Formats: sequence, structure tokens, C-alpha cells
Amino acid sequence: MTRIELKNHPVWQYLTEILENLNTDVLVKEHLKLCDYQICGYWDEQDEYYEIVTLPRTIETELVSSSIGVTYNKRFLQLKFFLIAFAIDDIQKTNNNFQKVGKLVLIYDENLEFIDENFILDIDSPMLTIKRTRSE
Repeated sequence: MTRIELKNHPVWQYLTEILENLNTDVLVKEHLKLCDYQICGYWDEQDEYYEIVTLPRTIETELVSSSIGVTYNKRFLQLKFFLIAFAIDDIQKTNNNFQKVGKLVLIYDENLEFIDENFILDIDSPMLTIKRTRSE
């Protein structure tokens, strides 16, 4: 029986180089700009519905994890980010007055074309603007 080990395979070096050279901050900022920093039709973990959740435009991101996925005939790149909002102004920003307001998972195909997104937000954060229903 042949034993295959991937730990020293060059694929890991190639993937590391790709991820190191990928400007993930630009990917997130571009994505948020395209949706005007709004998530429409958001369901939280308690199955509460929010018509619109607006993120602060000064949001920062931190890449938490990255992974490569392979299915039968498709390959994809999944990037998971913390969404970090800084309070009110630059003075407070320098004092590290920030809050993680959620997570964002972006999925891209092998041509780095957008496939899907998944937001997990801290709905109780005062840094998010929430509109629950049309009647509010």
C-alpha cells in the first residue's frame, strides 16, 4: 500500500505564496462598497429578521482564516474575516477603542470571481444601524 503525505508537498508552498500575495483587504472593501455597506434581508442566529443592517464605512478587517475547497469538479477559495469597527473618531481609534461587530466569509472560484458571502453579525453592537421591518 502506498502512503501519500502532503506535509512536504510543494502545493502548500504555492498556496501560501498565493495567500500572501492576495490583498484581502481590497477584496473585502470592494465587496462592502458594492453592497453600499448594507446587508439586506439578514437573519440572525435566533431567526430574527432584519430588513437592513448597515455597517460603519470606516470598518477594518482582519483575515482570520483561509481555506481551499475542492468538490468533484469545482475548486474555491474561502476567506473568513473579523469585521472591526472603531468608535466615533480617529482619537478613539488610536486608543484602540474598537469592537468586533461580526464576521464575513467570502468565497471565490478558482478565477477569483465572487461566488458567495456569509455575514455573522453582532446585532446588539451600537456601531451597526439596524432596520427591522418596513413598518419601523
